[in-house]
Amino acid sequence: MTSAPAFAKINLALVVGPLREDGKHEVITILERIALHDHVHLEPAHELLVEGFDGDTIVRDALEALARAAGVEPRWRVRIEKRIPVAAGLGGGSADAAAALGLANALLAQPFGRDRLHAVAAEVGADVPFFLREGAQLGTGDGTELTPVALPSDYHVVLVLPDEATKSSTADVYESFDVRGGAAGFESRVASVRAGLTAVETVHALAALPPNDLASSPVAQRLTELGAVRADVSGAGPTVYGLFERADDAHRAGEALADVGRTIVTRPVAR
Repeated sequence: MTSAPAFAKINLALVVGPLREDGKHEVITILERIALHDHVHLEPAHELLVEGFDGDTIVRDALEALARAAGVEPRWRVRIEKRIPVAAGLGGGSADAAAALGLANALLAQPFGRDRLHAVAAEVGADVPFFLREGAQLGTGDGTELTPVALPSDYHVVLVLPDEATKSSTADVYESFDVRGGAAGFESRVASVRAGLTAVETVHALAALPPNDLASSPVAQRLTELGAVRADVSGAGPTVYGLFERADDAHRAGEALADVGRTIVTRPVAR
């Protein structure tokens, strides 16, 4: 049996534009991997089995897509050890799918190269290709066109998953965005993201990035009041993150917000 960690992500920026002809939205996003992770184990089997998380569909979809592309039967057994909160905007399912893809690909008689595996991952979900890469990435197009970006990683991340929060479907979140005309001003917000990436030497520079276009939360304001240099919603939510320079400040903020919901203190994955 082979195994790999499946790291969660946060969106340090998420700007959304108009609906494209392919039915997806134009986006520009900055994706950063954090140390919070699931663990994925995979081995050959007589049929495709995914164990450990009853709600999984994306790992199964990813392995079926890989098998189709490779012209083989999907004969793998996967066991997922879940630690990333489910449906929280942290990409846990996509991370699991990417880890399973990497492990299964390595077992193929003729493993795919990076570009071919990226194409398979993009069929499964917009975030899945990111988890096949290392380091922070700028996602453009529908989010699957990735460019490495150099960002500081010497900071601490407080994640807050509010008790009362409910996760809307991604489709519902985007529909709400369209109804309120959220795409207006897209180009200027894209310019803000690109400008913000020109001189990012410390975590404080990340504060200049525009806020998440899809979701907001009053918890972000509380994190800022507790000393976060940047606080925002990750993905479509409901998890809110705060970035802190010092570990003790991050832990104090996590303790202060324990009445709001589940809190986790973590860090970007070292590169």
